[in-house]
Order: sequence, then C-alpha cells, then structure tokens
Amino acid sequence: MKLTDREQDGIVILEPKGKIMGGPDASLLHDKLHEYIEINKTKIIIDLNKVDWMNSTGLGILISSYTTLKNNSGELKLANVTEKIKSLLVITKLEGVFDTHETIEDAIEAYKK
Repeated sequence: MKLTDREQDGIVILEPKGKIMGGPDASLLHDKLHEYIEINKTKIIIDLNKVDWMNSTGLGILISSYTTLKNNSGELKLANVTEKIKSLLVITKLEGVFDTHETIEDAIEAYKK
C-alpha cells in the first residue's frame, strides 16, 4: 500500500492506494494519523477510491483509526468506498459504524454541518 495525504478546507484527506492487508500498512496509516492528531488535525477522511482490496487485518486498521480519532476528540469519514469494501463492511456489520460518503466533497460537506 502507498499512502498520500493532503489537506482541503482544514480537513485531512488520506489516500491509500493498493491493498490494505496489515504489516507495514498498519504502521504507515497509524503513524500518519498520530502525526495529524499531534498538531490537532482530527477531522480525517480516508479516500478508498484506489484501494484494490482489504482483508480482515485491513479492516482492523480502519477500526483502529476510527477508535484512535474518537479517543482524541476527532472524527473519521470514509469516501469513495468501492463495492468490494462496501460488501466487506456489510458482511461484518460495520456499515453503520463508519460514516461513508460517495465523494470526498460529500464528506467535506458533512464536516461543515
């Protein structure tokens, strides 16, 4: 997995690319989240548009990210959730836990409400 990050309207957008399957992926996303939390940037969107696949460990990484942000008065939103990942969220009954949006713009708008 590769990870790029950017900021838009004061909101951090993390853009993983490839497969999210644990190992170095977990620490990469975890470390990046903590970098932003340390500078009080706790409104985070993870754009899943370029994620090819995610296994249960990858799902655990998302849950950990969600929990880490909640524990630091932050919030996590998911954008561009692919059909494969959407079905994974449904199967694991996590679709109601994550705040998902069709586009990054929709997720940004949700932060403004």
